[in-house]
Parts: sequence; C-alpha cells; structure tokens
Amino acid sequence: MPTPYSSELARELAPGLLERFERYVRIESTAARVRTQSPSTPGQLEMGRLLVDELQAAGLDDAALDDNGYVTATLPATVDGAPTIGLIAHVDTSPDAPGAGVQPLVHRDYDGAIIALPRGGTVLDPATVSGLAAKVGHDLLTSSGDTLLGADDKAGVAEIVTAVSYLATHPELPRPTLRVCFTPDEEIGEGATLFDVERFGAFCAYTMDGSEIGELQDETFTAAEVKLTIHGVDIHPGFAKGILVNATRLAAQIVAALPADRLTPETTDEREGYIHPYAIAGDAQCSTVTAIVRDFDDDLLEQHITLIRTTAEQVVGAEPRARLEVDVHHQYPNMRSHLEPFPEVVSAAERAIAAEGLEPRRTVIRGGTDGSRLSAMGLPTPNVFTGGHEFHSVREWASLHDMASAAAVIVRLAEVWTQDDLRAAAGAPRAATPASP
Repeated sequence: MPTPYSSELARELAPGLLERFERYVRIESTAARVRTQSPSTPGQLEMGRLLVDELQAAGLDDAALDDNGYVTATLPATVDGAPTIGLIAHVDTSPDAPGAGVQPLVHRDYDGAIIALPRGGTVLDPATVSGLAAKVGHDLLTSSGDTLLGADDKAGVAEIVTAVSYLATHPELPRPTLRVCFTPDEEIGEGATLFDVERFGAFCAYTMDGSEIGELQDETFTAAEVKLTIHGVDIHPGFAKGILVNATRLAAQIVAALPADRLTPETTDEREGYIHPYAIAGDAQCSTVTAIVRDFDDDLLEQHITLIRTTAEQVVGAEPRARLEVDVHHQYPNMRSHLEPFPEVVSAAERAIAAEGLEPRRTVIRGGTDGSRLSAMGLPTPNVFTGGHEFHSVREWASLHDMASAAAVIVRLAEVWTQDDLRAAAGAPRAATPASP
C-alpha cells in the first residue's frame, strides 16, 4: 500500500508542490565554476523571474528580482509582536553533473525494487543507494538518468513557495512576518556574497537545503580551497634532456604524495575532515592543482592546509628550476559558534518538525549552505531537510512524501514563532524592510 503522508496538511500540499517542482527542474540553472558576474549563468535569472511571478500571484505583492539574481518577498504577519523570520533556498544547481534538459520522472508507490532509469545506464539499487530501501510506498522523483534531478535545491525552493502560498490563503493561521529569499550561485560558494542582512530584516532564517526527513543541521564544515600553481621549464621534447622541467609531472607527484588511506572523501565520514584534489590542469610549462579542504575544527583545517603546502614545497623544492605558488581561499565557516548564542532558533525548528509528527534529528553537514556565511554575517540560519538524496549526481532522487513534510514543517514553523516564549527570547526584532539583499 502507498505510504500515508506525515499529516493531512502534507497530503494537501503534495500535488501543488509536485507541480511546482517539475516546472522548476526543467529550467537549466547550473552555476558556472568561475563566476564573472552575479548570477553566473542566465538560467538563474529565468528561474528568478518565474518565482517572482508565482510569489506575486500568491499575494506576496513586493516580490522582486534584483540585478544580481536575488529574489525577495514578504508575507505579512497575522500576529503582532512576533519576530520576522526568513526562509531561504538557492535556485542554482551544481556543475558537477549535467543540468540541461532535465526530464523529471515520478515513480508512484515505490515497490523497493531496483530503479533502472531510461538514459545513461543509471540504476538506483536499494542495496547500494543509502536511504532508498526505507522509502517503499513513497512517490519518488528522479531524472531520466543522464542529468541531475535538481532537488538540490529546487526541492527547497518549491517547498518554500508552496508553504507561503498556503499561508497566504489561510489568514486565520497564526504567523509572523515571513521574509523569503532565493539566492544564486550557492553551489560555488557565492550565495551569500551579495546578501544584505540588514535590508533583509529578519531576526533569524532557515535554509531549506538538507536531505533526509527530520534532519536539522546547526553545524557545517569550515571550508577552504587551495590552488597550487607549478611553473616548470618547457622545451621541445626531442631536445629536452637536462633542460625540461615538466610542471604536469610535478603536479601529479604532489597529488600522489598526499595521503590516500586517510583524509580523503573516500575514507572519511561523520566529523572527519578531508583534502580533496579535484582538478589538475595545464601543461609542461605551467600546471595547477586545485583542492578543497574541509573540517569541522578550524585548527584541524589549518593543519590540512599546511600538509598540502609542505607536500607541494617538498616536491617542487626538489627541482630548483621549478617554482611554486600557493593560493588559499577560505570559503565558508562552521555555523556552530554563530548559532550557539541563539538556541531558540534551533529549538523553534525542532518544535516545528515535532509538530508535523516527525522525530527531529540534529546532524552535522558534511558540506555547507548559505547559512554558513549568513550566520557569520549576523543572521542565525540553521538548515532544514528537503527530502532529496544523492545530490550533485545523475543518481539524484527525492521523496515527494518527504518534500511535502518539509513544506508542512514551514507552515508549522510559522506558528511556532508566534508562541510567547520564543517571542520573548527573540526580544525586539529588527524591522523587516521589503527590499532585495
């Protein structure tokens, strides 16, 4: 038998949520790895224009898209004195897998068998795909197999639009002022770059950008990118003896010298950090190695960066005619220390998840969200589940049942923030100003 929804509210929200989600994922909004403008790709503006139209149609009259690709809107309160609360998701998708021509498929009442997608030879096997076996009876969403699905984070976008549209048509439900923002280029670490916290005007916010049902995340990796540039000496290979210094060979030696049995994404989980060299580019004259470095502990992160640096210096230093440049770019911080002074923010989300009949599960993010930087910028922003899985790959899938639960949690969250103890804990909130970040 099909699995029942977590509540009657979730069941009611599901059809419209699915319709929105299918519409959104068909728009190509892949972020570009190298950003020269905001947003980095025109499809994100197309998404933004569509969202403005839908939000305005739902009654959020101030919905607007700015020149940098940020969509903002305000749903006024039905209860006086409650703090303004933000809801945030990102419109871009990862460049790690193809994002053009997405054809979403709905697998009704999943029976627990292997799902063979029609393109690309992609197979979802519950024996190897984490979490899939637990979704028997759910309605599942996938791509056709040769693209990502786009649940990261168009599931979050659809959930927010669905929830605020529902609240707009039910003025009898208690809610604070809700500020909505859809950001560009989160997947390349730029979603918060042009976000103006003061103009957004919220006491706190929630990114809808998590995965498994019930997840609530208040801790992320601290992240850095390390780029090594190796300068060699090039010459025609026929006359190279004693002259050639092959920068590409040195780059490969650096990667080979880094730990392979630890400190890699393939060998770590839970709270373990890693070094991930993901790109080697260039030629014999000049080559680069680009790596991302992650850890939950700032001191350990710096140790990982030092390990890359010293390894590269040893390899390149063995050839006196070669030259090394090391560029370290800190990308986003662990949100934990920035959320700890505001325990009521996480507590409110736990209450909302429980009010939907779910078990709140506090977990850490082996990654980051816009909330990582926004929390450091003064807007406490934990992360809430969306129901999507296997992000950044052609195996990406989502449960419509869990997505509907996430949308229902947003409705519950609005009511939670009108409760007296949370209003008191928040104190006098900043006034919301309907303006784009």
